[in-house]
Amino acid sequence: MAIGSIVGIALYAWLVFLSEWAMLILKITAFIAVGAVLGIMAWIGYTLATTPPPPKLEEIEKEIEKELKELEKEVEKEAKKEEAKEEKQGGG
Repeated sequence: MAIGSIVGIALYAWLVFLSEWAMLILKITAFIAVGAVLGIMAWIGYTLATTPPPPKLEEIEKEIEKELKELEKEVEKEAKKEEAKEEKQGGG
């Protein structure tokens, strides 16, 4: 990987400074760099435009309260089952 990078740097340096295609290479490089930056900006803009807003705090609190009530009911049911088991064991 490191050797490939070094070879790439050397090839690019040769193309820019020593070849007759220097201007074309610079134009291509600039086009790719500007295209990449603008592409990232477009992606960020699209993401911002299509992401739904987060739920309001009140909605989250209501959902948490609902879940807590359901959990309390389940705990009460389990407690009643345990009491019934103990009564059967103790009385039998």
